[in-house]
Amino acid sequence: MAEIQRNRAAAIPVVIFYALVIVGFWYFGHYGAAKLVVAAVLTSPVFYLIYLVASYKGPKKSRLYGLENLTSKLPAIKKPKGHVQFKYKLMWTALVVILYFALTNVYVYGLNRTDTIDVFAAFRAIFAGASGSLMDLGIGPIVTASIVMQLFAGAKIFNLDLQDTSDRAIYQGVQKLMVIIMIFVEAIPQAFGYLVPDASLVSRLNALAPGFGHFLAETVIVLQLFFGSYLVFLMDEVVSKYGIGSGISLFIAAGVSQQLITGTFNWLPTTPTSPLSLSNPPAGALPKMFYILTHSSASYLSNTGMLSILFQQPNPMIALIGTLFIFFLVAYFQSSKIELPIAHERVRGARGRYPLQLLYASNIPVILATALLANVSMWTLLFWSSPVLSKVPILGHDRYLGAYPTASQISQYGISSTTPVGGLAYYLAAPNGLSDWLFPILQPSTGQSVLLGHTPWEEAIHVIVFVLFMVGASVLFAKFWIETTNMGPSAVARQIMSSGMQIPGFRRDPKVMERVLQKYIPAITVFSGAVVGLLAAGANLIGTVGDTSGTGLLLAVGIVIQFYEAMGREQLMEMHPVIRQFFVGG
Repeated sequence: MAEIQRNRAAAIPVVIFYALVIVGFWYFGHYGAAKLVVAAVLTSPVFYLIYLVASYKGPKKSRLYGLENLTSKLPAIKKPKGHVQFKYKLMWTALVVILYFALTNVYVYGLNRTDTIDVFAAFRAIFAGASGSLMDLGIGPIVTASIVMQLFAGAKIFNLDLQDTSDRAIYQGVQKLMVIIMIFVEAIPQAFGYLVPDASLVSRLNALAPGFGHFLAETVIVLQLFFGSYLVFLMDEVVSKYGIGSGISLFIAAGVSQQLITGTFNWLPTTPTSPLSLSNPPAGALPKMFYILTHSSASYLSNTGMLSILFQQPNPMIALIGTLFIFFLVAYFQSSKIELPIAHERVRGARGRYPLQLLYASNIPVILATALLANVSMWTLLFWSSPVLSKVPILGHDRYLGAYPTASQISQYGISSTTPVGGLAYYLAAPNGLSDWLFPILQPSTGQSVLLGHTPWEEAIHVIVFVLFMVGASVLFAKFWIETTNMGPSAVARQIMSSGMQIPGFRRDPKVMERVLQKYIPAITVFSGAVVGLLAAGANLIGTVGDTSGTGLLLAVGIVIQFYEAMGREQLMEMHPVIRQFFVGG
């Protein structure tokens, strides 16, 4: 690797900024000398990366090329040298999914699972993780890194042309580095605040390093979370290069499918420690319905039983009906296409159609929008309750940013300490079914445990803000996704032209074809982002079985359909090598 040209003077402002951050640790965190040294060592890699970017003065336009030597050495899965047969792709896909399920049951060593608080409890279906396990962070760091990279690329901060091979390579390399950074960004605040280390581990480490036992135990947890999260990243690469579809998508679909099946067919009591009864029916939607219908009197059924079957959590029948409705609606949109007529320039009479899916940006925008919500939830909680971050000026313990319940509110409303009760975090929190917003608005006197002290009109604003955010964020991320994945009008025009095709009645010119595609692709990009955002929000408002969340259900349905279509393409390429050349160019 060639030596990169650098401006060494760039180190001066970076060192000054680094010193200010360390002073901030000392002032706000009240760190002693030993902990201050440890904090300085742990944060130094970030400032080294800043220096590598700021000091670059090579021939390339983007300063990200200052990271090229580093990103080229990151662990990664090599691409296959030739075609991978369908049976081996299926095998690798199945093995990775089985490994994912196994890792969700491997718990972090030295963790006190009783006192641990699950910061991402409301987003487990999307993050494809399991609280307290090696998969605790799930795909969160990967998705968050993708959000950051897309926002910077969309705002032209990176100064990269993603249609250029070398620029795209450095973009992907920096994204891998960003994943590593985001693993620590999400793991460290949790390990030092909500993933409580076991007392026995702390005491053993205290014997080795007096006064540092708790700190070392939290560091051990962070390292395990890093191992699990980076393993998820590598597993995703294995599926992408040697399997079928996307590993991240499969992990989401696998986790959501498990929740859907459990929520529909679970015959265990709602409170497992108590016997089955009309007040403690089976937790699954169908067993619950059959149990109440067969064990209740006519008067109980007409007064309470039907309401319990239809609306009472967990897993009411309205949630199962809503799940089925969303399933068929997503399947309909997924199969809808706009078909542009195309003809071969040299083969007279050879005509066909170029399909543009109505959900052109797929379900990626809603993943990114939900990941953004999860990060808002995590950071507002940290700024409210963390001993260090709560003292940060403006952001720390700010009721407008996000307020969380006191001990009395937790006991009064029966909620967890991670449930927002005010501020931005409250208005962006996802409702979970009709009983979580509609019934309290219609009957405020009986819904105080859900309203959390708010008025009905404040709850209505909460619902409207949540829906508007999901739609708006999904549209925004859809636009960014199309531009960063070469699915925009100019890129598609070049793809069609390079295959020897053209649109009948138009001059064979990439600019002409781009103008034609400009009429369709931007419009369906906005439409697809708005639809998936609205479907996800709507499913949350109706409710879903298994507490999968509307986004989780939407993703699972879309992923299963796409996986089925991908399997069909793989089998087609297996039977016809010429078709394989058309799809992969080799």
